[in-house]
Amino acid sequence: MKATKNSLLLLLAVLLIALTACSSTNKPGNGGNTNEGTDAASGNNEPAAPAETADPFGKYESPVTIHVGQANDPTDNSLPQGDTPENNQYTRHIKEQLNIDTKIIWRTATGKDYDQKVNLSIASDDLPDLVIVNDAQLRQMVKAGQVEDLTETFEKYASPAIKGIIEKTEGRALDAVTFDGKMMALPNVTARGDAVHTMWIRKDWLDKLGLEVPKTVEDLEKVAKAFVDGDPDGNGKPDTIGIAGQQAGGKLYANFLASSNNTFGLDPIFSAFNAYPGFWLEGEDGKPVYGSIQPQVKEALAKLRDMYASGAIDRELSIRKDAAEPVVSGKAGIFFGPFWMGYWPLPDAVKNDPKANWQSYALPLDKNGEFSPHMATPSTQFLAVRKGYENPEAALKLMNLLVRDEAKFDVSVTLNHYPVRIVYAPVDEIEYSLTALKEVLAGTKTAADLDIPGYKLLADDAAKVGKAKLEPFDNNDIQYWSTEDMGIWSRMYSIFVGGAPLLEKRNEVYSLVYSQTKTMESRWANLEKLETETFLKIIMGAAPIESFDKFVEDWKKQGGDKVTQEVEEEIKE
Repeated sequence: MKATKNSLLLLLAVLLIALTACSSTNKPGNGGNTNEGTDAASGNNEPAAPAETADPFGKYESPVTIHVGQANDPTDNSLPQGDTPENNQYTRHIKEQLNIDTKIIWRTATGKDYDQKVNLSIASDDLPDLVIVNDAQLRQMVKAGQVEDLTETFEKYASPAIKGIIEKTEGRALDAVTFDGKMMALPNVTARGDAVHTMWIRKDWLDKLGLEVPKTVEDLEKVAKAFVDGDPDGNGKPDTIGIAGQQAGGKLYANFLASSNNTFGLDPIFSAFNAYPGFWLEGEDGKPVYGSIQPQVKEALAKLRDMYASGAIDRELSIRKDAAEPVVSGKAGIFFGPFWMGYWPLPDAVKNDPKANWQSYALPLDKNGEFSPHMATPSTQFLAVRKGYENPEAALKLMNLLVRDEAKFDVSVTLNHYPVRIVYAPVDEIEYSLTALKEVLAGTKTAADLDIPGYKLLADDAAKVGKAKLEPFDNNDIQYWSTEDMGIWSRMYSIFVGGAPLLEKRNEVYSLVYSQTKTMESRWANLEKLETETFLKIIMGAAPIESFDKFVEDWKKQGGDKVTQEVEEEIKE
């Protein structure tokens, strides 16, 4: 699977340079939708233009129909009256710009319901023309010969912006979709900030109690206890929580199969012990080892057990129905999550208490005084094209258009109504945006300077940042923000406050693999259940710390050793 990764990367680099140099008409924001160099009408498998002049935004001369399967959030009511999942601002824009009609052949709820529907479609070999799948589903489809080879299609039709975004992943995105030297799907790319879980803390509570921002786990425990015992909300009642934890069904930490966006997990506490449960790491002998069975995890669990017993961690850890509720209601002082917590749950928290000064830090530090978070794979979703579909390039055109025009849409209408949308964001999107927006506030750059391919929201952010950030611009405390437009505030607060820790130096720890092996398909659910139950029992005092050793033995016997062997074989390929 990895054999031709370097050659593909080299080819991408050459194409990106060539297209950037000679295709100014395709830059985001300036059109690029002429019929010159467009594809042939629907039903003709051969594009009208030669590969070197194919237009990433070319409009079909005759309508092209794409049958898709779509996820449906049952709580989403964002569509305006009269609009439908098949007729809305996104589908109309696609029709106008590309002459593509999208037809939904099945709709189902998100999450497990969607996965089950996809699995059923795979098993019955009755797939939509385009479908969003996860890693395991993609592997199954490739093995069954159900997906179209997109190698040449990508070379011809991917826009410079998308090629640039994929190139910045240093081969990780391509590696995820390359089988026997062929590109078998389009990988999504997410900002690496999604994986960096930082410490969010009520700075106003620190100030009230005369405390400093906690740097180490020991400092964190002391501050959390002070938040519980010191009545920081001033209501005279012992009703505050130090560290909010995950809700029922939530994850203690991200893992190699779900490696980012783990809200309310305890990831940074584990990494402060250089412990990376759920990740595949390189052992001292150079061979892969599973992070969850390493001695550093036992050490971290012992500390978490002490913190829970002392009351520093929410007593309703893993059983609370809604992990965000204590934050929204103003009862929690610390939680862990990615940069985008300004989107949720902080807007509701600030509405309830405008003085709730939530700030984010790259903490706690490890024994070497460093911040060493685990990192995610940039690609967790894949857009696959049904084998034999007449216009596979349409998948590229849909994504090209989304990346180019996303900032033009009214995003109060959920973006998931864009047909088969997968996220394309430069891995450094938040860091780059934060640095650029600081320059806008300083007056050294304008929105016009930031119309940059790939950074699709940056120019719009630059035009709006002044509506949310107040002077002094170098102080991110809550009193120096305007919440008059909560939509603008949410994004800017996420970038400026949530993104600030991303500019700091860190040691990044990646998993050796982010996909399942054969034995995992039948054994992993039980192994993961064993792990989760054991660790929660240890933390909550229902099992002794010594039960960790028994867990390691059982994990190995129940398939862990076989899985480890398969991981070793995979990374050698």
